[in-house]
Amino acid sequence: MNKKYGAIFLSLCLISVNALWAERFQFSYTAGDKYRFLSTVQEDVYINRVLSHQAEILNRISVTVSAVTNGVGRHEAVFQTSERSVGVGSGRTFQWSQEYNSVFDRDKFGAYMIGPSYYMPVVRNVPIFPDRDLQIGESWTAPGEEVHDFSTSFGIKEPYRIPFNATYTYLGKKNYNGTEYPAISISYRIFDEPKRVSGTIWPTRIMGASDQVLYWNQKLGQPASYTEQFRIIMELSNGSTVEYRGSAKAETIEAKPMNREAVAQEIAADINAQGIKDTTVRVVPEGVTISLENIQFQADSALLLPSEKAKLDKIAEILKRYPDRDILVGGHTALAGTAEGRQKLSEERAAAVADYLISQGARTSTRVVVRGYGAERPLADNSTEAGKQKNRRVEITLLEN
Repeated sequence: MNKKYGAIFLSLCLISVNALWAERFQFSYTAGDKYRFLSTVQEDVYINRVLSHQAEILNRISVTVSAVTNGVGRHEAVFQTSERSVGVGSGRTFQWSQEYNSVFDRDKFGAYMIGPSYYMPVVRNVPIFPDRDLQIGESWTAPGEEVHDFSTSFGIKEPYRIPFNATYTYLGKKNYNGTEYPAISISYRIFDEPKRVSGTIWPTRIMGASDQVLYWNQKLGQPASYTEQFRIIMELSNGSTVEYRGSAKAETIEAKPMNREAVAQEIAADINAQGIKDTTVRVVPEGVTISLENIQFQADSALLLPSEKAKLDKIAEILKRYPDRDILVGGHTALAGTAEGRQKLSEERAAAVADYLISQGARTSTRVVVRGYGAERPLADNSTEAGKQKNRRVEITLLEN
């Protein structure tokens, strides 16, 4: 073969191979779709360059696509953050920390349209896809931003925005948990010097880095998962530094609709058949709640009595029949003692129940969130002993999304 034409032929072959591996990435939305994003963060916190503590953070994001207009999806989302300490003596459960509601639009390329009052999501306009097919190894850049809630820590009332430019590279197909996905690396750096705010301490300089690998579900038109390494350093006005180092991973789970009435009836029938006393079932906005009323602990403690463990063994078997649903375990007390004491006791008792259910295989620890309500949500009159017994309860909610 003539060398010149051989080179042309080889070039054409390479073009054909590259075209074969080219991918076009776009978000896809359908009104009524529901998704659940679960991310876990392993974080080391340093104060003045000395390790202060380690924590594991669970971010649970429930999203409903309420409408789609010209390829733009309207998202109604609840961002729930829970945390547990790491180390000797740490419990199994994640304790509820904060919850945010957010409404935003997102187009097919990934760009957000969101009001200025929303704190979540923290990272916005990531990923942003170009309107073309991408070859393996091809890179592009696009602007994004981080938005932080500094209202409690620094008295900054409005969501605090830090812009950045992210660099993307299409890596080709990569394996994640046994499945091949198109993968994209994402890298960005932040640097900001906030103006002085009211209060005695505020951040004078914020620096950070994020390096991610995004695994894309082409069929769903959504991320399948991602992994991240991050580092954030804040220099404060009092001369101190706070540094966060860690890793994160997340997965997207498409939530199937729950027939709440049917599930509630099934569970109630199981409870009646097994003779589980002082237990009721009801439909709630979040899903279906099993209320363990007058649950028995040792006096003024979170130590379950043996009789209650036998009851929870039966409840655990019921929960195993609905493996796709995460659960929220909420603790409630009667109106006695101080508000602080009630809150602490309700958290501890909910955690005791959650830990026991986890130990019995009802769920893994990342599928359970614990929250204490104290005496804030009574079901009955606290002026009677019967009412107090009803209010002294732990509720297990099967979450629809």
